This record gives sequence, structure tokens and C-alpha cells, in this order.
Amino acid sequence: MEKIASFTIDHIKLKPGVYVSRKDHVGAEVITTFDLRMTSPNDEPVMNTAEVHTIEHLGATFLRNHPQYKDKTVYFGPMGCRTGFYLLLAGDYRSADIVPLMKEMYEFIRDFEGQVPGADPKDCGNYLDMNLGMAKYLAGKYLDEVLYVIDESRLNYPQ
Repeated sequence: MEKIASFTIDHIKLKPGVYVSRKDHVGAEVITTFDLRMTSPNDEPVMNTAEVHTIEHLGATFLRNHPQYKDKTVYFGPMGCRTGFYLLLAGDYRSADIVPLMKEMYEFIRDFEGQVPGADPKDCGNYLDMNLGMAKYLAGKYLDEVLYVIDESRLNYPQ
């Protein structure tokens, strides 16, 4: 069986960043998949499910309400390895194109106060598995260590 593209990335060299993972063509439309890598794989602890779940709820809510990107957002959700998230946008993008959007989204998460959207038994299948405090901490860490100081080495997969 052929190895899928995401398993060909050297996860030993991979650092937190914003990467174009793939581009797919659906009819005339391009769907760009981004790898929003928040932790260094196999090097630092992965995120726990509660904070991943919280970031997912807040990030999806932010994106699906964003004036420019709400109709372009196809999907936002966690990686199974719990080192980051996938964002699928309709359109042909480069990693650098979405850095301002990611800063805005992670600032929204870092600064969020109140009830997490969808954290209710009728809205979510595991509503109790949330950790807003840790989600805010991780969003701030990603902003400070990656998004606010991002350079080419964090925008293109390592060779």
C-alpha cells in the first residue's frame, strides 16, 4: 500500500508552524489543507484531549463566523496525534497567506471568556471534556513562540 503524503513528512525535523499540507482539486475549486502544528512532534508533550476539544470548538466557531473566511472554511479539527490541527479552506493558498487569520483566531482563543460555544450536552457528544484555561495557555504559547515570530522555516515543511 502506498504511503500517504502526510506520513512522508520528517516528523523528527518538524517544528511548530503553519504549513500547506496538500492541495486537492474538487471540480474547478482548489481545497488547501493546512497543518497548524502547535507542538514539536515526538519532542514535547502532546496536547490533552480537553484542551484540543476546546480549541476545536473555539476555532471552528471563530472561522465559521469570520466575515472573510466563513464561506471558505471547509473543516477545522484536531490531528489524531494531538500535536496540532488541520484547517481546510476553499481556495489556492500559501502558508503565509493565512498567518494573519491564524493570529486573529489564536488571539480569539487566548482571550476568550465565558461559556465555550457548543459545550452543552445537546450540542456536543463529549461536552464535559473541555479545558478553557489550558486552551488559552496553549493558544498564547503558539502565538508567542510561532505566529508572532514566524519565518520561512515555520512556513515550509523541512526537507
